Amino acid sequence: MYTVELAHVLKATAIKVNAAHPGWVKTDMGGDQAPMQIVDGAKTAVALATIDDSGPTGGFYHLGVHMRW
Repeated sequence: MYTVELAHVLKATAIKVNAAHPGWVKTDMGGDQAPMQIVDGAKTAVALATIDDSGPTGGFYHLGVHMRW
């Protein structure tokens, strides 16, 4: 809800606010059974960090897919 609220508060600015789901990534926390490599887990964060002014705001994303809250 904070993502949606902050996006609403900042809608008149160029700032975009989104939540990223990195996925189940092979890390110390994710373990060896995780299907994604670290580089794949970073893709959503990088995509959201580099969106342009017409990009989305107030959403929840994983690998380019707008996820349901």
